[in-house]
Amino acid sequence: MNNFIKALDTALKTENWYGVLFISLTLPDICGKVDEPKCTSSQRRTNNWFNKYLKPKYTHNLGPDGKMEHVFLSGNDFYALRCALLHEGSGDITSQRAREVLDEFAFVMPGVRGNSRHMIQDNQTLQLQVDNFGNEMLDALQQWLNDIKNDAVKMAKVNNFLDIKILD
Repeated sequence: MNNFIKALDTALKTENWYGVLFISLTLPDICGKVDEPKCTSSQRRTNNWFNKYLKPKYTHNLGPDGKMEHVFLSGNDFYALRCALLHEGSGDITSQRAREVLDEFAFVMPGVRGNSRHMIQDNQTLQLQVDNFGNEMLDALQQWLNDIKNDAVKMAKVNNFLDIKILD
């Protein structure tokens, strides 16, 4: 897992935004498989992991009294984005069965002046700033690793992930 985290961190530092997106969209399914090894549904595993570790970051109280809960990104819409981007190269999720609320995603690079343009919803389009998205994934991964650190079976799986070997 450390190699995957390092790859995501390196993609963020080198502004490899597509690398950030592709890595971020695949890791919840990988982590979900560790958490639920007998679950054969990639969608269910991804949703469960996303809803536990990332949905709180995408849920805010809005309105004049701050009591109206709004979920900007759900597990189903995240999974729909994962499928649309990985299989079609698209941010349009209207044809994805997993889709729940959103129709499309728009990713933007960080602003030159440091202003954030993250988590802005216009009708059924959600705009996400790619560096914030990647950093939120890193935070979620660290929380997950902390949660499973005393589970020997899960840690054995994590420590057995693919490793790229250096050959001389």
